[in-house]
Amino acid sequence: MKGRTALVTGASRGIGHAIAERFRAGGASLLSPSRNELDLSSSESIGRYAGTIDCPVDILVNNAGINVPASGTEIEEPDLRDTLEVNLVGPILLTKAIVGGMIERRYGRILNISSIWGLVARPRRVSYSASKACLLGYTRTLAAELATHNILVNALAPGYINTEMTKKNNSPEEIEVIRKSIPLMRFGEPEEIAEAAFFLCSWKNSYITGQTIVADGGYTCL
Repeated sequence: MKGRTALVTGASRGIGHAIAERFRAGGASLLSPSRNELDLSSSESIGRYAGTIDCPVDILVNNAGINVPASGTEIEEPDLRDTLEVNLVGPILLTKAIVGGMIERRYGRILNISSIWGLVARPRRVSYSASKACLLGYTRTLAAELATHNILVNALAPGYINTEMTKKNNSPEEIEVIRKSIPLMRFGEPEEIAEAAFFLCSWKNSYITGQTIVADGGYTCL
């Protein structure tokens, strides 16, 4: 990634932080806006931030996301709208603002961080699952549209990863039950997801586009 500039959202912790560190170690120049600099729930903030970028963006990783656990009968409209704005609408608008330069230079890598909950179900993940499933459909469509411009678009769907969000949304007892349900018998580490992200966004990937790569320790095989 030497000589490339990567924009990674949600890079302050967890998977996003690991991806940013891996890209930096691989030679990329990093743009990692804070929530104050880029609020994905606000189209005005997205437009303002995009206008401040003064260098070509070669790689875009739409990683930032929120998860408000609730069932279909519990979900509150503000939480539903916030989740869809941050997890789906924001990435679409940010990509729209960035991709023109990629088209002009005939080079780009776009990676959308989805989730296994965009592919399979779990109770009380209504808004999160909906947003991540839609992100996968968006990924496939964008990949088909941008392929002729030498821009590859993929999604990465992590399973249970050892992050603050996982610990926040699951009790210690639930975490132990989940761990035993994963064929590899452990949670993934953010650095493992970062390695997959690095490959998909690097020069080593020249032919994979429109795909969802699942990294879940075999959880969805069962």
